[in-house]
Amino acid sequence: MCLEYFPKNKHNIPMRIIETVSGSTYYFDPACFPLAIRRVRTTPSHSPSHPHDLTEVEHRHDFCELVIVTQGSALHCLEGNDFPVASGDVFLLQGQQRHFFHDRQNLGLANIMYDPEKIGFPENDLRRLPGYCAMFMLEPSYRQQHRFASHLHLHRVSLAHAEQLTREIEKESTEKFPGYEVALRAKLLELIVYLSRAYMESETIEAHALLRVGKVIGALENDFSKDWKLPDLVKIAHMSRSNLMRVFRKATGKTPIEYLLRLRIQKAMTLLNSTDLSITGIALETGFNDSNYFTRQFRKITGMPPSAYRRK
Repeated sequence: MCLEYFPKNKHNIPMRIIETVSGSTYYFDPACFPLAIRRVRTTPSHSPSHPHDLTEVEHRHDFCELVIVTQGSALHCLEGNDFPVASGDVFLLQGQQRHFFHDRQNLGLANIMYDPEKIGFPENDLRRLPGYCAMFMLEPSYRQQHRFASHLHLHRVSLAHAEQLTREIEKESTEKFPGYEVALRAKLLELIVYLSRAYMESETIEAHALLRVGKVIGALENDFSKDWKLPDLVKIAHMSRSNLMRVFRKATGKTPIEYLLRLRIQKAMTLLNSTDLSITGIALETGFNDSNYFTRQFRKITGMPPSAYRRK
């Protein structure tokens, strides 16, 4: 890949890169599990810590990157804005976000790169955790607006446990013993759940705001067949109706009711595939009181009626 660099810094290291995509092919073996862990340690010469180390050059990539700051400090430039980071900070970088680190002071990072779609995450189960919704769905969208104040910060004991989990992931990824794919998925999920629970203990006002919306998403995921009304969700969020609608749409791209409708259709698709329930029975099971309305919505979202989906 051809890279175009901006001027170098005092360590003779290129500081910026134009529209560079750090693709999954550089980190994931096509024949192996779509997860890789790389560690970055700042040296006096600022030499790369591993092949394709782009820590100090602006880049973006087509996978998720979970960053755990294990030591030191730096400025993290994300989409043109600088945010200070220090030991204990944890945050998710989603695909196509331009970023790099500079002014590194003894910085140590554990970067866990993964493709959630190819791993096959139990996304609906994870979204039942308000902390997961807040940290992995909402916080990346609100990072600049909150000036990074809504990110997760782990204290010493919690950071030590997170580091232990990353070492276990690294060991499985390196040794590739039989069944390592299953073990990697389990250990990554264990880390994500641990961080999601830790996020629920966050003390900042900005994090609490995201957690309130996370509780709404979790409530919908946990009881999708309930006859939810918008006032019910406003009560859970402890937010004004307009504020809830704005934050929810920014995080998910949908209103709460649109999100619930698609969640119900998704559950119906699973039942159509895995059970012999009638169309009417599935409609009732997923929260639709009118099977005709269910069929119309199913066709609108999937492009075909439930009966045709089941046959296909």
